[in-house]
Amino acid sequence: MMMAVSFTRYGRLYYLDPGGHSPKVGDKVLVPTDSGPEVAECVWAPQYVSEDVDGLPVCQGIAAEEHLTRDESNRRRRAEARSVSKRLIKRHELPMKVVGVDYLDADNVYTVYFSAPHRVDFRALVRDLARNLRARVELRQIGPRDEARLQGGIGPCGRDLCCATFLKDFEPVSVRMAKDQDLPVNPLRIAGACGRLMCCLKYEHPLYQEFRASAPRTGLAVDTPQGPGTVVGHNVPSDSVIVRLNEGGRRCACSKASVCAPRKQHDAMYGETETVAESDPST
Repeated sequence: MMMAVSFTRYGRLYYLDPGGHSPKVGDKVLVPTDSGPEVAECVWAPQYVSEDVDGLPVCQGIAAEEHLTRDESNRRRRAEARSVSKRLIKRHELPMKVVGVDYLDADNVYTVYFSAPHRVDFRALVRDLARNLRARVELRQIGPRDEARLQGGIGPCGRDLCCATFLKDFEPVSVRMAKDQDLPVNPLRIAGACGRLMCCLKYEHPLYQEFRASAPRTGLAVDTPQGPGTVVGHNVPSDSVIVRLNEGGRRCACSKASVCAPRKQHDAMYGETETVAESDPST
């Protein structure tokens, strides 16, 4: 059994073992964290999954009234700390942008996440924040990708950002991945909300690498079921190649296996089926 929760509306998903509980979508549940149980919203009710998943944290039950009151109080404190941080940053004339604020009521500690174009001397700012908030304050500078993860938003695809919903770690992404997928190497077309290369370039790249390793390259003369021709393009999602036929110059889409000369791969995969079809007129 597995369920999914989110600490903010349309925020990053966290997966839990429901244990003996059966919350419904929209219910407030308790999620174990390093600082104690925190309130989150159930966005995916418990259901069976096909794979065995071990090591998931166990849901600690439905949030009671005292838990909801504590959560609302912490939200107000975070909003207040955000407002105070912006005001003091402006007073100190620092090139900083507040991205997010965390608060641990057990330790009375605020963590303020900010972005800046370069390293910033914020020692005086920390002292003023601690005095105004009457708590210990930590400032942490984050990069553009982490900023997009904390703030959330909509990507070029029209969906919520992957980093803000389900991605756990940022994997390296290169321009080579865009070239391998025949995408335009235009920063405006392949950049995400953070200004860096889109993380989704990584998703289908292994498929393109596997296809190109076995498919005939562009310009190669091949034999197809419709006659000889020349490869002029590839269609990786459909596992096919585009061939311009020598007779008439017409283009056709053929499966990758059917154009691999001398068609041993095609015969191995489709020869038996074609033989049965020819011998049985009813098929």
